[in-house]
Amino acid sequence: MSWSARLRYSFDKSMAGGTVALMGWLALVVLSLASAAGLFLALTHIGPAGSGPLDLRESLWQATMRAINAGPVAGDQGWSYRAVMLPVTLIGIVAFSALIGVLSAGVDAQIERLRKGRSKVLEQDHTIILNWSSSIFDVISELVVANQNQPRPRIVIMADKDKVEMEDEIAAMAPRLGRTRIICRRGAPTDLSDLGIVSPQQSKSVIILSPEGDEPDAQVIKTILALIHDPNRRTEPYRISAEIRDGANGDVARVVGGSEVQLVLADNLLSRIVVQTSRQLGLSAVFSELLDFEGCEFYAHPCPELHGETFGDAIQAFNTSALVGLSSRDGKVQLNPPMDTIITPDQTLVLIAEDDSAIVSSLTRSPQIDRSVIQQPRARPRPVERTLILGWNRRGPNIVTELSRYLSPGSRLVVAAKIPDLAGTLADVPLIGDGVVLETRVIDTCSKASLETLDIAACNSIIVLAHSDQLSAQAADTRTLITLLHLREMADRSGRHINIVSEMADIRNRELAAVTRADDFVVSNKLISLMLAQASENPHILAIFGDLLDEAGSEICLRPVGDYVSLDGPVTFFTIAEAARARGETAFGYCRPRDGAHGATNPGGVVVNPRKSEALDYRSGDRVIVLAVE
Repeated sequence: MSWSARLRYSFDKSMAGGTVALMGWLALVVLSLASAAGLFLALTHIGPAGSGPLDLRESLWQATMRAINAGPVAGDQGWSYRAVMLPVTLIGIVAFSALIGVLSAGVDAQIERLRKGRSKVLEQDHTIILNWSSSIFDVISELVVANQNQPRPRIVIMADKDKVEMEDEIAAMAPRLGRTRIICRRGAPTDLSDLGIVSPQQSKSVIILSPEGDEPDAQVIKTILALIHDPNRRTEPYRISAEIRDGANGDVARVVGGSEVQLVLADNLLSRIVVQTSRQLGLSAVFSELLDFEGCEFYAHPCPELHGETFGDAIQAFNTSALVGLSSRDGKVQLNPPMDTIITPDQTLVLIAEDDSAIVSSLTRSPQIDRSVIQQPRARPRPVERTLILGWNRRGPNIVTELSRYLSPGSRLVVAAKIPDLAGTLADVPLIGDGVVLETRVIDTCSKASLETLDIAACNSIIVLAHSDQLSAQAADTRTLITLLHLREMADRSGRHINIVSEMADIRNRELAAVTRADDFVVSNKLISLMLAQASENPHILAIFGDLLDEAGSEICLRPVGDYVSLDGPVTFFTIAEAARARGETAFGYCRPRDGAHGATNPGGVVVNPRKSEALDYRSGDRVIVLAVE
């Protein structure tokens, strides 16, 4: 190769260095030109008129000043001196202008890179949120509450979304951040090099949201795989909580993540909550209260002083907290175990408390139990029911299967939605209950004329599902609101109360939906967000809710207080807890309906973990919250 080709190739390689290389070349041009002119002036003894020849240092200085600034050349005297300095100035103007342009372009490029959020995060003990969905704002709000006692709370978010857009949306949707600082970065959570930007090795916990788009579960599983099997991962285990929509993908995610991952099976969780809420009105408020960081939460707490005591006796050992279950050494949780279960040293207590510092036990048997007011249990027959499900989404098959488990033989379950092959969709859905009749109707659930063909007045309960698979959250909730308004008008016209439970996609529509006077609302995104936030802070929460929602375990039930104690005077919660214990149940709260049409339960009426020693006057319509085998 010729020397010119080699030089050209070397120049091309150096130009690949970007802004720094361009600045270097232009600076070299300016300095070379000034040096050549200064040397020429020194050798030829040419200087400004009236000042005589210049030495080498002065010549270099004069030439350099004229190369970077055109002003001094106007005052030069002597045509020989001007003939040397004018070309230096002209070439210097071109070179130095190009240098300023390159520098400006480099600064703009750096600002754009920072705007894109590609710089590495240098934080310790921060919470990482991967992927972007409508649930992220509720997750952030809950983490802000949970981190109030932390010295430097930090939340780092990475998603394949513009950094500035993420920051603007967070500022609009979650403005109350307190001392918590939000740091956004753009990248693909499934890419190892991008994951390194958020420093997972130094993180406290990682939350993986189900992203918007196609195959969200596959993206979540791939992200777990990238975190767990990163060659640069830390030696101690991660604390990862991940959202999986389809329960069938849960086994794969568990194999990939092992013990480092807590999975929130969103569709299974919401399906069971929707069904149980339709059977126990007000239950969604109880779940929200238990999952919300403001108020009381679940704790796994060791109490050596209660070893050897029975679970039933230990219930009355707590005044400001509620004992609800036991956790074994391997992490298995049993809520509301048999009352004669002996507490062993390898077990920890599962309690509901405002804070772990508020958990104080006393082995002294409580004197505030008035056994004279305790009522004996009465058998309640299971009536034949007619239940209506309006609308459809991917959780529909799970809801139908779960609901059939509660219905007595001869009950009818009617599913009505604008799905072309609704009967074919439900053909393979298993029904657990014996003798439950399943019917399907293809109608427009927003049409009043179509709803009137369903004999609404004959229904015992109605579940309205959000059309979240086909529509955005706001559009789905709009259709739900229209359906609820029609239903309430038809129920009022019939003169009888019908239990109506609705699934909402966006928490912001919760208050707006209150005008429909539905008995309860299950806000799907809110509950999933609460669960993910709790799982990131509490390693026991998913095991607790896993047992709570397991069909084989105990469930949360809201039952009339009058079934447990007489309502003739003030009663302590110690007495109510004793009445529940005698039935093999665990009481941990009460619910008081607010005044309104048909006594609809307001979430504000739910009280979890009341002080047991406080005596209250309970009224007809008040309900006690218990864990019981349904």
